[in-house]
Amino acid sequence: MSSASVTEKPYRSIVKAISWRAIGTFDTVLISFIITGNAKFAVSIGGIELFTKMFLYFLHERLWNKIKFGRVETKNIDYEI
Repeated sequence: MSSASVTEKPYRSIVKAISWRAIGTFDTVLISFIITGNAKFAVSIGGIELFTKMFLYFLHERLWNKIKFGRVETKNIDYEI
């Protein structure tokens, strides 16, 4: 049996971006509401940053997947039992 290397597909980065932005957007809306006291304004701020930061996160993830910094290459070893 041999081990295989694992890589991430772009759709994984998209799903991660969406889940992370849901958390981040909730945080932004909450902070915006605390600062402004205006729920409509807070939601509009959160709505804008939701899409801009999702896009930036996706680009960031894809860029880091191309960088070898901090990665260790392992050899595939066949074991017989």
